Amino acid sequence: MVLPLVDEHKPKCYLCHDGFENIEKLREHQNTKHSEFFESNEKTTTREPAPGDVTVF
Repeated sequence: MVLPLVDEHKPKCYLCHDGFENIEKLREHQNTKHSEFFESNEKTTTREPAPGDVTVF
């Protein structure tokens, strides 16, 4: 399968593969159409050493 390079510069939603004119329209689309996905997959990032890390001062 060969994909056209016509819309390569436009941002694309990775959930439904729709293309948008700019990043603001993509954010608006994701916040309205896919809000349940982003709410359920939100993860809190905790900064802590990985198991086995050695800190040298």
